Amino acid sequence: MAGSNSQAEARGPGPPLWLLAELTYRCPLHCVYCSNPLDLAAIDGELTTAEWQRVLREARALGAVQLGLSGGEPMLREDLAEIVAEGHALGFYSNLITSGVGLDERRIAELRTAGLDHIQVSFQDSTREVNDFLSSTRTFELKLKVARLVKSHGYPMVLNVVLSRLNIDHVDRIIEMAIALEADFLELANTQYYGWAYANRDHLLPSRTQVERAERITNAYRAKLQGRMKMFFVVPDYYAERPKPCMNGWGSVFLNVAPDGVALPCQAARMLPGIAFPNVRDASLAEIWNESAAFNRYRGEAWMREPCRSCDERMRDFGGCRCQAYLLTGEAENADPVCALSPLHARVTDVVARAQGDPAPPARPLIFRERRALPRASGSRS
Repeated sequence: MAGSNSQAEARGPGPPLWLLAELTYRCPLHCVYCSNPLDLAAIDGELTTAEWQRVLREARALGAVQLGLSGGEPMLREDLAEIVAEGHALGFYSNLITSGVGLDERRIAELRTAGLDHIQVSFQDSTREVNDFLSSTRTFELKLKVARLVKSHGYPMVLNVVLSRLNIDHVDRIIEMAIALEADFLELANTQYYGWAYANRDHLLPSRTQVERAERITNAYRAKLQGRMKMFFVVPDYYAERPKPCMNGWGSVFLNVAPDGVALPCQAARMLPGIAFPNVRDASLAEIWNESAAFNRYRGEAWMREPCRSCDERMRDFGGCRCQAYLLTGEAENADPVCALSPLHARVTDVVARAQGDPAPPARPLIFRERRALPRASGSRS
């Protein structure tokens, strides 16, 4: 295994098959689980239309085929249709990830004409009360209208609901809502703990009983629906038996460009200290992907410490998530403590233990996403 990996490293990285264009960090929602950076106030200077079009051309030349358009809320970009049109002309399969705010008949017609392939609409819950509480907005009725609008324009109906302790017990009602909206796909994505979600973890992490019940209900609906709606249930990392192969490996197939042009191997990576992530305004994507120190930092296995370095799973899970390792242990080079083999696995099991049953009230209230300076994470030991 080591020999084949050495040969792969000598050949250099493969193409970034998936480009996620985070068009803006601006967002009308204030979700308590938002994964955008906590220091939004310090990030400014969005790429222009022409700059985004150049990024798409360079990514396509590198071999990228999937284009995600996200934020924040990408509908806040008035030039969204122009960016979509460039992606379509280049041959990308494009997916808009939206809260629905700003998507109306005029905008969806523009996007359809521009060649947009796919729209994913996010909900926070199946009820107005919880949906609007978790996003600190009054958007539930609007989301219902947008979901029907997407369906009426011939797009696959794709719904996404982020699950947490605050809504996971409603999973049956969430699925029923998706059925009523004639959804083709439903992603029930348990919260992953970065950004605001990490700051609010003691409020959001469900118990093991809640997760197992929600998965049972999802499986029962899968059997009942017999494939009429495809459902995905994403278990929280903290309850997984093995660490996830984050982005299929650092700098392997996924390339993220943030609103200010910073290029990242994953959405959360800019939190990591000691790494100067390059900007597309200063270098081409080819230089960034192939040559930058940041993208080569955790490629391959030379960087790995024990127990990852000698683990037979190292080229399957790549040591897990670097951002999670940093948040939970203070050092990104450590094994992801989700792994049972990590000497710091207790950093996860202790948090999980506190979430069982009826946990003690969190020490601080929920923090809703907003564009103000919040303390940058420095490697929590809890």
